[in-house]
Amino acid sequence: MAGDGTMDETSARSWVEAEWEDSLDEELEMEIDDLLIAREMKFISDLRHTSNIDRKTYFHELLRLQAELVKLQDWIQHTGEKLVVIFEGRDAAGKGGVIKRITQRLNPRVARVVALPAPTEREKSQWYFQRYVPHLPAAGEMVLFDRSWYNRSGVERVMGFASEEQVEQFFNDVPEFERMLVRSGIRVVKYWFSITDQEQQLRFLMRIHDPLKQWKLSPMDLESRKRWEAYTKAKEETFERTNIPEAPWFIVEGNDKKQARLNCISHLLSMMPYEEIPHEPIHLPDRVFNPDYERKVLPDELYVPEKY
Repeated sequence: MAGDGTMDETSARSWVEAEWEDSLDEELEMEIDDLLIAREMKFISDLRHTSNIDRKTYFHELLRLQAELVKLQDWIQHTGEKLVVIFEGRDAAGKGGVIKRITQRLNPRVARVVALPAPTEREKSQWYFQRYVPHLPAAGEMVLFDRSWYNRSGVERVMGFASEEQVEQFFNDVPEFERMLVRSGIRVVKYWFSITDQEQQLRFLMRIHDPLKQWKLSPMDLESRKRWEAYTKAKEETFERTNIPEAPWFIVEGNDKKQARLNCISHLLSMMPYEEIPHEPIHLPDRVFNPDYERKVLPDELYVPEKY
């Protein structure tokens, strides 16, 4: 620190490096979640494959892509674009991990995640797409659907929550619904995350044996294991009947989580004709000092105890 209270170059560099390390730690904390394997889960870890991407390369590419996502966000805000990104696929295929990495450094007022619960009785009586429409983006927004209206041709169909007539009506309606969205100026990008039978089994076992991950398991997830082939058939018909030029499907191979994250983010960026938006230089104003102001001493009970 210089004598006048300002940072010298060495101190400034150290401070910036510390901030950068904190930024990396945020991602490392998310990665550690994949590495904390209890002793009784070692039989699972022995079966798990290692990533084809080394950790250093993964972090370097992830941070580079996240910087591009910030540019995409600026472009969407500046141009008033509207973007919908749909994430579908097998349970435990890595959709949530990709969504977290996409939104990690974005403004939540611009990039919103929509993960709707099971429909209420009232919603069940509505036009099927009605509950999704309020969540569509306005100008300058991007919305990421963690599962979407494709629940009807997937889980609702396989689990018997929708009749064959309802499913057929969905297949007839959804292409035109998505064409309407595109005609209205909304960009629609659809991703399907795919993993092998064995990889899903391993990830479910991880969740069963790890108390930190058990919340991720639902009765629907467990039931999906028994109905693997039924989900496969539902997926194939969904692709066949809803892969339209205006909103095509893109499959993300999800067995390697790191590859899936980087590949999906890179592809999403390649789909957008974004460019860097110039900004006016930002200048931090000088603080106003009042020599007559005396800071009050606050009682100790107002402070959170410093246990760490």
